[in-house]
Amino acid sequence: MYTISFKPTVFRAMKRLAQKISRSDWARLEQAIDSLSVDPRPYGVVKLSGTEFFRIRVGNYRVIYTIDDAGKSVVITKVARRSERTYH
Repeated sequence: MYTISFKPTVFRAMKRLAQKISRSDWARLEQAIDSLSVDPRPYGVVKLSGTEFFRIRVGNYRVIYTIDDAGKSVVITKVARRSERTYH
């Protein structure tokens, strides 16, 4: 099992996001993030080229994170709606 942690800015952004999106979208995001503790490289994961970041798609949202296999941890670095600014 991997531990999941959030950068402080992501934690605050997720609080705001929870108030803006539908409950079903929020539930899908929570489920996708929780499942990373079991399998940090699920089907459909993409390693972002030139970085150590990985990305999973959850509907119109993207979860960007890093994996530390030695420390068995996943650090969520960004959760955002897909746009031109998502990967910057």
